Amino acid sequence: MNGLTPVGESDYTDTDFQRVQRIAQAQAGIHLPATKRALVYSRVSRRVRELGHASFRTYLDFVQAPGGEGEMEKLVYALTTNVTSFFREKKHFEHLETVVVPRLAANIAAGGRGRVWSAACSTGQEPWSIAMSIMTAFPDAAAHDMRILATDINADVVARAAGGVYPDEETEGIPAARKAQFMESCGDGDYRFAGPIGRLPAFRVLNLNASWPIRGTFSAIFCRNVVIYFDEATRERLWQRLSDRLEPGGFLYVGHSERVSCATQCGLTQVAPTIYEKDD
Repeated sequence: MNGLTPVGESDYTDTDFQRVQRIAQAQAGIHLPATKRALVYSRVSRRVRELGHASFRTYLDFVQAPGGEGEMEKLVYALTTNVTSFFREKKHFEHLETVVVPRLAANIAAGGRGRVWSAACSTGQEPWSIAMSIMTAFPDAAAHDMRILATDINADVVARAAGGVYPDEETEGIPAARKAQFMESCGDGDYRFAGPIGRLPAFRVLNLNASWPIRGTFSAIFCRNVVIYFDEATRERLWQRLSDRLEPGGFLYVGHSERVSCATQCGLTQVAPTIYEKDD
């Protein structure tokens, strides 16, 4: 295979799309309605071309055959969106700094610990923003039992997030004072997080719709702009599982276009348009 085989829309059938729909649902709980047919073509055709397959059918045959597990992961990665930025939806970080972190600091002072989860961390802008908020409101956080769990289904973006290196243009959302405090220049137009802040986040690969090797609870969970890819039943299961991992009085932050439709059943109370508190 030379990787140059052209793949046109004539090589992409309804049957191919339906196969991708089933794969996405089975592998990641992703619901792809018929309106996503063109999006699937644009995302997946790149993988078809890169591997040199003549059609979607032969590519999907390869993905689902023994030995295709590695490419199955790449296919799932192609279907997930990793659009993010630093301090996206600023009200969440304002709430984190003014409400959650003071409670965490008091709990730690009393001998407890602090835990926050970025449940779909993508390339890391969210958990690093969380870390900056924590360090700003609680400067000694890194010297205590304070940690941020950052997870994503995509191992490639998790690896990038863990590196903590970003081009200068991607750091525009970071206030200048915080950038100067928490980042250093790499000398090539890139900046990286440096110093004590690096002790806060732990990056892991995790499928939100599979089992979770998580035992403890969290004071805050960020799960934003994820459930838009799931059907209603999958969403409600995830909301319940996330609520189960919140300590009483903990907060769940969701995306600006999302809402927890089963909040009462999940033991959550909406305290702001996209912020929910776990009932005591």
